[in-house]
Parts: sequence; structure tokens; C-alpha cells
Amino acid sequence: MNYGAKTKAQSYGVAVAACVATAAIASLLQEFLDSANIVMIFLLTVFLTARWLGRGPAVMAAFLCVALFDVFFVPPRFSFAVSDVQYLVTFAVMLAVGLATAGLTAGLQQQAEAARQRELQAQGLYELARELSGIVSMEQLAEPVDRYLAHLRCMASLHLLDDRGHFPSLGSRPVQLRFAIMAMQQQRAMEMDAGDNLSWLVLPLKGATRMRGVMILSSRHPMVVNDDHQLVGAVASLVALTLDRLHYVEVAHASQLEVSAERLRSSVLSALSHDLRTPLTALVGMADTLALSAEPMRLEARSMAAAIREQARDMGRLLSNLLDMAKLQAGKVQLNREWQLIEDVVSSSLNLMRTVLAGHKLTVELVPNMPLVEFDAVLLERVLCNLLENAAKYSPPGTQVQIRTFVDNEQVGLSVCDRGPGFPPDQIDRVFGMFERGQQESSTPGVGLGLAICRSIVEAHGGTIEAANRTGGGACVNVRLPRGKPPAIEDETAEADEEAKP
Repeated sequence: MNYGAKTKAQSYGVAVAACVATAAIASLLQEFLDSANIVMIFLLTVFLTARWLGRGPAVMAAFLCVALFDVFFVPPRFSFAVSDVQYLVTFAVMLAVGLATAGLTAGLQQQAEAARQRELQAQGLYELARELSGIVSMEQLAEPVDRYLAHLRCMASLHLLDDRGHFPSLGSRPVQLRFAIMAMQQQRAMEMDAGDNLSWLVLPLKGATRMRGVMILSSRHPMVVNDDHQLVGAVASLVALTLDRLHYVEVAHASQLEVSAERLRSSVLSALSHDLRTPLTALVGMADTLALSAEPMRLEARSMAAAIREQARDMGRLLSNLLDMAKLQAGKVQLNREWQLIEDVVSSSLNLMRTVLAGHKLTVELVPNMPLVEFDAVLLERVLCNLLENAAKYSPPGTQVQIRTFVDNEQVGLSVCDRGPGFPPDQIDRVFGMFERGQQESSTPGVGLGLAICRSIVEAHGGTIEAANRTGGGACVNVRLPRGKPPAIEDETAEADEEAKP
């Protein structure tokens, strides 16, 4: 019989009945047992009462057993009078042992029940954690949390921060919004009374790197501060960890898609560049033949041939950019590093771009005694040519294009500046991406690969490249390369003198 299911009144009634039954059994055994053994039977009843019915019925049973022993087994019987003073000691010891037994047994019972409850809570949290570890989207998060919190007689609602750090779901709930902000700032649970016997508990969802939002619990039953708050705090921690995992899974998935798309795009660019380069080379050659032909041609025909040649060359440069970008991204470009002067690259680049820069005022500022830098001259020349072409392309004719070299601590660099419209302030960080252009709707020809190629080449050298707008209008692109330690150069004159000695 499960006495734990009895009500309090029934428990006390059962305790009285057990004591009376013990007295009846002891009366039948009185001829065979002495008083000490009968006392043991009553103490056993007190122990069993504490074990099954709890502390209160056990204390009552201790007093009642002493009274029954006095009335039915201590002379003179059927009265509370005591003929021998020694029985008073028996009563005191019997009562003390009974009360101690009741207290110890009931305490052990409570500890066992608390342990069982903790085991159930731990098992429930384990099941919740197992369910949360299997979800793959935010839409699946609420169901297992609500199912777990149902046994606490409360409901949960999740409110997550957006990218700007706001709560879009709490915009129309100023009270909850205020408590949510307080819970996140203080990083602890905030309890509030919503009226109409409804209470709210706001718990911050603290992830590994940042706050994810809050979980608001609503209940019409008061929560136990020490137990239930710790339990729902553990639930909030599990939810925050799940939000972290979903975020990182989403980031990893997006990165994987981006890498796959980039790989596919590079493959397509490489294939197109190879397939189009041969016919385009033939087209440029035929256009050159027509434009430079000694045979008499009408002026309009010769102008058209020259235009075809220039357009074909522009397309050839575009295809070269596409092919170079594909090679750089595939890691197929080998750097031919040598210790050289940046001034040599500036001179060769200006010579190549003299036609493009013909309509601009060119200013060159070179720092004297520039140190040697280890770089690939062909690739760095390509970087400078791209920057000069962009400066000439995007700045009005007659404006200044400036080239400047500089030494900055452990870096050596150069900058190309113009007086064009500059970069859009909100896109400066994106101009070095593939197919990114400063003005999306610009009529200036180009597909947005020049700066992307520059960044890939500079970063392959271990350097950095950055863009900025000039005061008064225009843009600057700064390239920085690591200075390094050039090899020691022996004095050739001293070496020749040494060899000339006999």
C-alpha cells in the first residue's frame, strides 16, 4: 500500500491505527516477551511510520506508543500511574529513541526524494539537450523547450537580437523590452509581476561570444526561487548554446556555398579566357593589318579599322584580367621574387601607360635612397598599371594623377591618387572584391577586376592594399610591401683592388 499518496489527515489516522494494532499484538505476546522486547516492537512501529508516512505522523506515533505502553504494559495497568520510578526512565528513553528515529528516518526519506527529483531533472535536461542537438533550424527550437517546461507549468517565448542589437519581436511590448534589456545588461534572471496572477521570468541567452537574446517564461504559479530558477537557468543555457551552434552552422554553410561558387566562377572564367583568347588574338592581328595597310583606303574605313583594333585590344586586356584572376585564385601563379628598386617598376609602368595618361597632368614623387624590396617585378608592374589605368579612366581629362613612394617603418610602398569622383563612402571596403565597381551604373567601361587582381598580387607578396578618398575630391590607393632584409652587397671596387694585389 502506497501511504505516500494519502492526505495528511489519513496519514495521521493510519499512524494511530498502527500504534493501536501494535499494542494489540504486544498484548497477545506479553506472556512470551519481557518489557524490553515489547518496547522494541513499539519502536519498530515508530520507525515504519516515519519511513512510510513522514515526520509528523512518526512524532505523534512516538508519543502515542509511550502512552500505550504505559497504560497496557506498566503496572498498575489501565492507568497512567507508575508504581516503579524506573519505568519513567524507560518512558524517557523510549520517547527519545522514537523521536530520534522518526527524525532520522524522515530526513533520509526527504533526501532520497530530493535525490530522485534531481535525477529526474538531470534526465529531463539530458533529453532536452539531446533533442536540441538534433535540430537544424530556428523553427524547430520552440517545440522541445515548451514540452520540457510544461511540467513546470510555464510557457516560454524566445526573443532574439537582430544584427543591429535590437529586439524586433518586443517593439510593441515596452515593459518586457525594458526587462529584457535589464536582464542582458545585468546578465541575470529578472522576475516581474504582470498582474492577474501572471508572473514573468526574463532570462538572458548568453552565447559563447555574445548575447543572443532573452527567453521570457510566463506562469500563473509562483516559481520556487532556488530550485525552479536554477532549472530554467540551465534550460536558458542550453538554448543559448543551441543558438550558437545554429549560427555557426549557418555561417559554415554560407562559407561553403561561397567557396563553391567562387571555385565555379574561377573555372568558368579560366575556360572562357582560354577559349576567347585565340580568336581575339586573330581579330587584333587582322585589325592591325587593316589599320596599318599601305593600300589606299577611304578615311572612314581606316577610322573603323583603327576603332576595331582599339576595341579588340580593350577586350584582350579584359580577357587577360579574367585569366590572371583565375590563375591567382587557383594558386597557379609563381612569384619570381628579386631584390629590386620600386623606382624601376614606376618607370616601366609609366612607359607602358604613357598613351593612357596622355590627357592628364602626371606628378611623380619618389623618396630618395629607397631601400631594396623583394618582389616580382612583372606582377608589381601589373598592379601599378591597373591603378594608373583606373586613375586615368575615372578622373576627368586635364586633372592630376599622382604617384608617390614612401617608407613607413618596416614597410615600403607606393600610392596612386587622382582627382576623380572618389569611392562611394559605404563601399570602400568592397572595392577590392571581384566584379565590384565604385559606381554600379557607371558608363565607364570595365567589369570590376582591376583592383581585385591588385589585391591578390599584393597579398601574395605579404603586403596590404587599401583605398581612401582624398580631401577636396578624388581617391587614393596605397600599396604596402614588407621591407625585409636585403642581402649584403660587397664593395666591387674594394674587391677589384684586392684581386689586383700581387
